[in-house]
Amino acid sequence: MYFRDRIDAAGRLADALGKWRGHRPLIAAIPRGAVPMGSVIAQRLGGDLDVVLTRKLHAPGSPEFAIGAVDETGWVYVADYAERAGATSAYVQAQTVDELATIRRRRAQYTPGRPPIDPAGRIVIVVDDGLATGATMIAALHALRGRKPARLICAVPVASREAVEKVRGCADEVVVLETPDAFFAVGQFYMRFDQVDDSEVIDVLRAAAAQPRGAAGAADSGTQSAPDAGRDP
Repeated sequence: MYFRDRIDAAGRLADALGKWRGHRPLIAAIPRGAVPMGSVIAQRLGGDLDVVLTRKLHAPGSPEFAIGAVDETGWVYVADYAERAGATSAYVQAQTVDELATIRRRRAQYTPGRPPIDPAGRIVIVVDDGLATGATMIAALHALRGRKPARLICAVPVASREAVEKVRGCADEVVVLETPDAFFAVGQFYMRFDQVDDSEVIDVLRAAAAQPRGAAGAADSGTQSAPDAGRDP
């Protein structure tokens, strides 16, 4: 076990991302588990919180095993092992239709009456509670890359080494706290890994929307140097 719970992991991740305090980063959390984490990180860094909606495509008969993912635009990432896992092109297409319907439903639930926060020209930090295959993170990074952020960062507490290598080419920077040798599931590295439900996500996003943009953590911003957003510091 590396983390007590997601909040503990978020605090440690915020420390690792401290160079972006004062740059009003956009924290794009992947629902549902990463949304409470994203709230902590946004507050600590003086950033804004939003969600980036992706859905895992799972292997036939194995709902926890991702063979790909789809983003909100309908772009699909299919892992190179998908066919070996039994996922035919027809199966992937059917899964994509189902998961896009879930994405549309979640968008209506999570951010009613407003579009996603525009990431153009901003430091965007995409947060999840961990990477097993990296499929959903790849889809999330792809969705945001097309909207022209100044810098696109993947930030997770724990990940398999294989997943880190897969996402590295999709982000300008990858921040990961732990890459264990024996990796079976994200939850094995948390003492508590409770399910986050839709109502909690909605509450967290409402609370974030009620705050002035970038106000959280502003008191700390004057103590931070400003690294060049266009290159590795």
